[in-house]
Amino acid sequence: METLILARHGESDLSACGIVNGDPARACVLTERGREQARRLGELVAREPFDLCVMSAFTRTQETADLALAGRNVPRLVVPELNDIRFGAFEAGAFDEYRTWARSASPTDIPPGDGESRAACVARYVEGFRVVLERSERSALVVVHGLPIRYVLNALESRPPQPILDQVPYAEPFRLSAGELASAVERLHAWAVAPAWT
Repeated sequence: METLILARHGESDLSACGIVNGDPARACVLTERGREQARRLGELVAREPFDLCVMSAFTRTQETADLALAGRNVPRLVVPELNDIRFGAFEAGAFDEYRTWARSASPTDIPPGDGESRAACVARYVEGFRVVLERSERSALVVVHGLPIRYVLNALESRPPQPILDQVPYAEPFRLSAGELASAVERLHAWAVAPAWT
């Protein structure tokens, strides 16, 4: 892999209502606005010679990729390690309720109901991005979720994971070299080995 464009999925019916969804088995499609965002993403990357499109196992990332790459023959790869965080008992609840819990939780605290700690989630994203980096294709569109993208973008600025993060805009492309992504991944790996909020 040489170059990548990371993009969050378009607005989904649940995110439009402020509802969290970390279970890929739960139906969560794009809103009409989200579909427009995905088509706009396609326009923004129309000249990119993608050899591969990487997605999570969630419908909203796959629908975004389908719309952004409509009419193009780009092979697809689902990397479940890049799935959204598992919210446990907060699943299908208000995003603000999860954020309130996350604000006071340590990186290794697990949400009730078989959720996923931030430290475990970051370690999983490290594995997922390493899968992408090891691919032989030269260029990839990676359509995933806001959390893994924000972690990478912050790591590129030497900012470690935090309990509350700025949201990543829907369907906005972020271009990275493989070297930049690898550097961010190594920083995230080091944090996941000894996680602590700063």
